[in-house]
Amino acid sequence: MANNVEIIGLGAGDINQLPLGIYRKLIDHKEQIYVRTLDHPVIEHLKQEGVTFASFDEIYEKNQEFSSVYEEIAALLADAAVKHDVIYAVPGHPMLAEKTVQLLLENDKLHVSVTGGQSYLDALFTTLRIDPIDGFQFVDANSFKRNELEYRHHIVFCQVYDAFIASEVKLTLLEDLSPEHPVTIVEAAGSSQEKVVTIPLVELDQSARLSNLTSVYVAPVADTALNHHFFRLREVIAQLRGPNGCPWDKKQTHESLRQYLLEEAYEFIEAVNAKDDEAMIEEIGDVLLQVMLHSQIGEDEGFFTIDDVISTLTNKMIRRHPHVFGEAIADTAEEVVDNWQKIKAEEKQAAPSLLSGIPIELPQLTAAEELQKKAAKVGFDWGNAEPIWEKLHEELEEWREAIKEKKHEEIEKEFGDFLFAIVNLARYYKINPELSLNRTNTKFRDRFAYIEEQTALSGKNMGDMTLEELDHYWNEAKKME
Repeated sequence: MANNVEIIGLGAGDINQLPLGIYRKLIDHKEQIYVRTLDHPVIEHLKQEGVTFASFDEIYEKNQEFSSVYEEIAALLADAAVKHDVIYAVPGHPMLAEKTVQLLLENDKLHVSVTGGQSYLDALFTTLRIDPIDGFQFVDANSFKRNELEYRHHIVFCQVYDAFIASEVKLTLLEDLSPEHPVTIVEAAGSSQEKVVTIPLVELDQSARLSNLTSVYVAPVADTALNHHFFRLREVIAQLRGPNGCPWDKKQTHESLRQYLLEEAYEFIEAVNAKDDEAMIEEIGDVLLQVMLHSQIGEDEGFFTIDDVISTLTNKMIRRHPHVFGEAIADTAEEVVDNWQKIKAEEKQAAPSLLSGIPIELPQLTAAEELQKKAAKVGFDWGNAEPIWEKLHEELEEWREAIKEKKHEEIEKEFGDFLFAIVNLARYYKINPELSLNRTNTKFRDRFAYIEEQTALSGKNMGDMTLEELDHYWNEAKKME
């Protein structure tokens, strides 16, 4: 058996768009012609000429997923081709937005030829009066992701068959565009049945008629409407650092920005502690600003770009999560951490010490915690809290002894040992010492602000008040928490 399948495009609109040669081929064919769907203007005209068709419309009705529909159609056509030569007609051009055609072409047991078919894009460009050279994106409304959309280009959604698909398109677009943003619905472009209407985006799935000849057009969107996109942030930072940018931003270096990264990180932590979502948005944005500034400086100096930063991070996340992106298994958070540390150790085999990799610039409470964590991984750790409590009391006594001896350097050393023991105890009880101290500092600020407020209301000067009077206001603030 020849297993021949000839795929014919029916064009984008009515019979007047069908080439004469294709028209004669269809008219002269004595057997039935397979069509993906009967919902096409040319089909009705050819029926009147005596052409018979076998459609796959019923397959659409019994399948929930379009991928299953296309696979079943391709399989049925392949089976039919074993018995006789097959002509398969599809709307538009066979090589444009026709998944069944691609499946047939991938079948190495078939001899597939493709003929005819005017792409409806030609008529669509004329109807919309757009030039695709300005930037054009052709999107299957049944299969796309939001992050794939390039709003600065002309966007055309094809195969907007019904209100359900239109609703999915609308909901996705509403993530980036306003409800009143204009979109254009084009029906049967270039044919005598052509209809064009521009409506607010929010009304897209309320259109009177949608069919397999329906497209939805979104004109290029101004950059100012896309400030929530990453590319806009990158452009803004580049402009700030550019020749006509901000004098302060242009002056900055990696070294001059160091303090701001720490400050912004702590301000974000403060927002988290306050459970203030709006503040978190702003403060994590300030942290991102520091990342972007450092990356732009790297790009300006020719050493690295934000693309290098993102690529390095992405590759590391994939590499260190083999239980997600590979074949490894990790069912608990503890197993994930163990795998992470093993992979990290393999990546840093040249590290001279187990304690390597802890930044010197870390806040010292955090550094102490990290040092203890690393040591604990090789068993240098107590298994329960009792000996840690004993060590804490031991270090406290040694500090007291140093104070009695009035040796400042020893006092400082022993106090450090005492703090180190406190961090160890906090770690055992899964308490972050840095965050705990941050909470206490915040609490102290709030209570002291109350003392200042009450002192001012009383008309007194804080410096003239007794500790008992100040402590009274302190206890009032404490009760109010």
